Amino acid sequence: MKKILFLAFTIALVACENAPKDYVTLSGKITDKNSDSLVVRTRTYSKTIQVNEDGTFKDTLKVVAGVHNIYDGKESSNMYLENGFDINVTLDTKEFDETIKYTGIGAETSNYLAQKSLLQESLFTPDLLDLEEAAFKTKVDEIENKLTEFIEKNKNIDSTIYANEKAGLEKLGENLLTSYNRQKQRAVQMASFIGKPSPDFVDYENHKGGTTSLTDLKGKYIYIDVWATWCGPCKAEIPFLKKVEEQYHGKNIEFVSISIDDQKKHDAWKKMVTDKELGGVQLLADSDWKSKFIQDYKIQGIPRFILIDPAGNVVNADAPRPSSPKLIELFTSLDI
Repeated sequence: MKKILFLAFTIALVACENAPKDYVTLSGKITDKNSDSLVVRTRTYSKTIQVNEDGTFKDTLKVVAGVHNIYDGKESSNMYLENGFDINVTLDTKEFDETIKYTGIGAETSNYLAQKSLLQESLFTPDLLDLEEAAFKTKVDEIENKLTEFIEKNKNIDSTIYANEKAGLEKLGENLLTSYNRQKQRAVQMASFIGKPSPDFVDYENHKGGTTSLTDLKGKYIYIDVWATWCGPCKAEIPFLKKVEEQYHGKNIEFVSISIDDQKKHDAWKKMVTDKELGGVQLLADSDWKSKFIQDYKIQGIPRFILIDPAGNVVNADAPRPSSPKLIELFTSLDI
């Protein structure tokens, strides 16, 4: 009888040990950490994980299977989590996207998402929609081929994610063409601003102190960048904008960045300008999207770039981005 009971207990113990976990174990190490915590989040879920002084962390999470965002206080990346996973994360904040790696049980899909982000960054260059139509269509074909090849090399990822990626790729060309045509239509609409006095802004907060109005800048060309701290495409333009500013330093042009962050993000705006050492004239719009200057220019999406001449008239209400070769062509044509 004792032997039977012992055998039953042993079988039960093994069964418990082999039962799937109803939580995720997430651990790792961050080099040059940005803060003392990580946040793992979705639209309906958030969990803060403490990061030790040496950059290590470990915690458990109960999740609904799907893509989650992991945020270190400055940058973020997407990862796939499902209860039962045991994942280790390593990254160096100096090259966040380039160094983030996942190992352990369930790491395959997260690695796929990280590698896909890098691939997309190289394929979807900021000047894509500025290309002439023939060059644009050739580039779209190239993007579709490379993404198809990448997806087919990663059939071992979560089956739902794989199916969604395939479905998204089927619509990619059509969606890009729609965006391209919208930009061309917008260029026609923005043509009505050319040669007319620019809409005005008055007493916008200046990051360096005090306030600045558009009239304070009159007498030089003014290249305006309308952006926000939460806007990924805006932040992608920052390195290019810095290079253009450096190239035209001391010339007859003023570089002005106007953030449309709301007042709740006032401190985040000040911090990002400082941390990223943003140059030029850094201003905060007085009423985010509802600011008169923003509405007068019919700005419904950012980043948006505007070029004004020394007399205060509009040269281009939808000017090329800093990443586009067309911007330097424009500056050269104006002999700036």
